[in-house]
Amino acid sequence: MTHWSESARRMLGYDAVEAVGRTAVDVLGDHAAGEARRALEERTRWLRTALVRHRDGHLLNIWLLARRLDGDGGAEWLMAESPAPGPLADEDRTLAEWGFAQSPHHIGLFDTELRAMRVNTALERAAALPEDRIRGMVPSEIVVSPQSPLVDQAMREVIETGEQRQVDTYARVPGESRERAWSVALAPLTNPEGVVCGVSLTASDRTEHYWARRRLMLVNEAGSRIGSTLDITRTAEELIEVATPELADYAAVDLLSFIQRGDEPPADSPTGPVTMRRAAMRSVDGEFPEGTLNPGDPTEYPMSSPVAECLALGRPAVYEITAPTLTAWAEHDPERAARLRLYGAHSVMIVPMRARGVTLGVALFARKQHPAPFESDDLLLAEEITARAAVCIDNARRYARERQTAVTLQRSLLPQTQPAQAALQIASRYLPAGGQAGVGGDWFDIIPLSGARVGLVVGDVVGHGIQAAATMGRLRSAVRTLADIDLPPDELLTHLDDVVIRLGAEAFDADAEVVGDIGATCLYAVYDPVVGRCSLASAGHPLPAVVRPDGVAHTLDAPIGPPLGLGGLPFETAEFDLPEGSLLALYTDGLIEARSHDMDEGRHTLLRVLDYPGRSIASPDELCDDAFAALLPDRPDDDSVLLIARTRRLKEGQVASWEVPFDPAAVARARTDAVSRLTEWGLDDELGFTAELVVSELITNAIRYGQPPIHLRLIHERALICEVSDASYTSPRLRRARVFDEGGRGLLLVAQLTQRWGTRYTPDGKTIWADISPMSG
Repeated sequence: MTHWSESARRMLGYDAVEAVGRTAVDVLGDHAAGEARRALEERTRWLRTALVRHRDGHLLNIWLLARRLDGDGGAEWLMAESPAPGPLADEDRTLAEWGFAQSPHHIGLFDTELRAMRVNTALERAAALPEDRIRGMVPSEIVVSPQSPLVDQAMREVIETGEQRQVDTYARVPGESRERAWSVALAPLTNPEGVVCGVSLTASDRTEHYWARRRLMLVNEAGSRIGSTLDITRTAEELIEVATPELADYAAVDLLSFIQRGDEPPADSPTGPVTMRRAAMRSVDGEFPEGTLNPGDPTEYPMSSPVAECLALGRPAVYEITAPTLTAWAEHDPERAARLRLYGAHSVMIVPMRARGVTLGVALFARKQHPAPFESDDLLLAEEITARAAVCIDNARRYARERQTAVTLQRSLLPQTQPAQAALQIASRYLPAGGQAGVGGDWFDIIPLSGARVGLVVGDVVGHGIQAAATMGRLRSAVRTLADIDLPPDELLTHLDDVVIRLGAEAFDADAEVVGDIGATCLYAVYDPVVGRCSLASAGHPLPAVVRPDGVAHTLDAPIGPPLGLGGLPFETAEFDLPEGSLLALYTDGLIEARSHDMDEGRHTLLRVLDYPGRSIASPDELCDDAFAALLPDRPDDDSVLLIARTRRLKEGQVASWEVPFDPAAVARARTDAVSRLTEWGLDDELGFTAELVVSELITNAIRYGQPPIHLRLIHERALICEVSDASYTSPRLRRARVFDEGGRGLLLVAQLTQRWGTRYTPDGKTIWADISPMSG
């Protein structure tokens, strides 16, 4: 024997000191101990009555239970004994009655007709009826609930099958406002012959578990439903959709004004009177305590009102809407208190919305039809789902602010107005990406060039966000700088390719040890209205659509070079004639490519919009609107740019040109010819002196430093353009002459007397040009 309990001492008379260490045969006798040992060698459990010797020598008839335990130290046996059964004593019957009556579970005994025979005290309290009144009732009469018939039906099935059943049901206890959850166990009551004579019903109150599960499900639902978008209003709507009707009969969200304005949040929580804007609200019966207040309307809360106090303290609060409460509210906000009284709410929760230390607004919850007032668990639940919504609203606020910053940056980097030029009638459209993509790096530009020419640019930087917009701005500035030195399209893209490579090298991440590659495409076109010719080059960008005067639209057939940033690969310029009245449409891939169609389908749709045989010619503005309506969804996935230009030609009378002999004596003749043409144009009074001086200086420089042949061309567009060409590639240099220098002042005079001037290189040499306007003259 290794262990000996106190109950064993009372039954057999041996102390633990006397029993432990002796064999079981010595203590219990050979008959009981030996039989148990032999049985346990074959099985793990043995139970029977046995004669056991008491310490004083007499024999006891007891129940002996033996179990085999296989431990680390080898096989052991646990033996337990109890007195053999005999007739039930009166005190035992009394104890059994007490156990039935005082059990915490709700117990009832029913006959085969489902009539109540016995119920315990717990069931009496639940039914609010004494046992003598309950006898003879069926369960659906004892507890009246829409689910009571389910219990009756389950009891009939127990009587018919003789099998136990488990039923989960919900019923309200008389005198309570909240529904309770019950787990009902049904078991058959049989006589010694096994015939079912009745049913026992044991109901356990699972209300706390039930409501905890409901709250957990609501929290899970809030986690999956709230914050599905980065839209502030939609997030507020999702919060109230989750809260009603599960938690409240009415819910509303009011947000501070800085969120809608996109301003930075205030440093401290608001104190004093608070003005907010209603973001969302919902009611189960369509009635609202605020009357005519609609989403988007401002709402004011006076200082010391419950809402203002909760915001100032940053703590939620529950209010029971009693007469004293309404009286106190009326002191601070009489109008809202009166509307609340008319609405009929009996319980209100106010929960501040805070995220990352910033107060965003407040969530309001009210119960009207729901009979139970808000409790502490409801307040914790409201705080949980409101905190979830607050984080999502703050994320949406931050995203909206970042997007607005990127959009503002991008729009500031795009042309705000069209430059003055007479070569093209131009219309443009730009639409940033919608949804969560953020703004991209699409851009366009219209650049007046020398000789009345115009440069058209469209480009696309890969990616979205502020970084893409900033890169776009740098590339646009680079294109304008390169265009100002009159580079042909292929050379301009070559230099722009070097710029992109340098930008990528600057984006080197020392920590990640990777180079931040920058991908971009660009198309640069130059139109000359004097000869009606267009030259362009593409760096991985879609080619423009062309509509000639016959009205038939087609995509230009020209080589497409590699995207910018690859380096070392050539670009090629394509040239083609554009008769007056032709259309040239430049665009980015966001216009023709979408989830609903591929680029080829989008390109065909654009051509159908531009094609106009047999119908009136639309203006570029109308065509831009038609193209956007036909190709773009309400919330495009990528930025879209469209630039449509209708060509114009300068009339013959607006251009005059002469070949100038390579002789200093020819300068005077050139001045005379120029002044004569200005007289025909009616410009001699305003620009005669300046033009004569500029022509003289430019031709003199060409004869002195250039190579024949020399050409003089005057163009009368918005201003007077003077161009002198020669076969030399030597570029003139502006410098200040010293006191005793005989030359070096010519270009300085030209720069002072003209609006602008510069050098343009051609395959045959160079052209020095100057724009002369009445202001510069």
